[in-house]
Amino acid sequence: MHSPVTIIGAGLGGLTLARVLHVHGIPAVVYEAEPSPSVRAQGGMLDIRDYNGQLAVIAAGLMDEFRGLVLEGRQAMRIVGSDGTILFDKADDGTGGRPEIQRGDLRQMLLDSLPDGTVRWGHKVSSARTVVEGVHEVTFTNGTTVATNLLVGADGAWSRIRPLLTDATPEYAGISFVETYLFESETRHPAAAKVVGGGMMIPPRERQGDHRASGERRHPARLRGAHRAAGWFAAIDAAKIAGEFDGWAPELLALITDSDTGLIWRPHYTLPAGHRWDRVAGVTLLGDAAHLKAPDGEGANLAMLDGAELGQALAAHSGDVETALAEYEQAMFTRVETPTDDAVVLETLFGDDTPHALIEMFTEQER
Repeated sequence: MHSPVTIIGAGLGGLTLARVLHVHGIPAVVYEAEPSPSVRAQGGMLDIRDYNGQLAVIAAGLMDEFRGLVLEGRQAMRIVGSDGTILFDKADDGTGGRPEIQRGDLRQMLLDSLPDGTVRWGHKVSSARTVVEGVHEVTFTNGTTVATNLLVGADGAWSRIRPLLTDATPEYAGISFVETYLFESETRHPAAAKVVGGGMMIPPRERQGDHRASGERRHPARLRGAHRAAGWFAAIDAAKIAGEFDGWAPELLALITDSDTGLIWRPHYTLPAGHRWDRVAGVTLLGDAAHLKAPDGEGANLAMLDGAELGQALAAHSGDVETALAEYEQAMFTRVETPTDDAVVLETLFGDDTPHALIEMFTEQER
């Protein structure tokens, strides 16, 4: 490698890659569109799984720091009927493999682990092109450019680096989340806080789930959305959403009607199943830029694992970048093509048989 590894995107995947490269003494520069790390909230909690996300944390040498940020007790799981009756309740006994952490805290942990100046804020990509084989140029909206012989697109669903490798573009997945936030819920929204409990709460049918984080103004309750055509969400308000849940218990409806913020529509997009590309010298992708799919709880974990494995491959083949990229891509393609069956997961979470299918699934896991 004759120049620093150029990483586009300072999300969890891009930062994990930068950290693993730093551990192995390989210089990298991360270009991020946002002007600073604090310009916006980073979302709610993440389950960091022991079979992917935590492997990336280990590769980054940050497990002690990670453990210090884990929110105790948040692996609890509760399934609630539309009348507020608790149908299934599993406490967090500390033995689960998916400890929860605030996304923003996890990102900051990675940022703090990098040398000063690694991340160049305020660099939004306007275009990218191949100059000659193995050399790529990125142009930013601030008028600057950078040329590199190793470019990594970690820039998410609408990646500006992806077109260097493939013509594939995301399509609406037919599912959206609608987020509402109830802050300081224990004191300001006690009935809703009580029904949600201390971890994840999932009510029946209508493809809804609710998730509760910890700490003052840390998104104590968040509503998840439904299978709907994108046009249905063109004009949404609390009354329209609540109307989909006529007859539900007041403490459940309060998660919609008592929101401390406006409703936030988050449509989800997906790349074609089995998406892959032919090897192009000096460029690759990770995370959603490579394998965007409908949400199943694995997105952040897979992005981090992509970053860790790419960094390890580059360290193992420091004199042969193309071998490293080919090895990484083959492993990544195989992994994303053979995950837990997305259709089963989505039907279990959002199908008409919820909550009974979920109760059966969790009961089987405990046997």
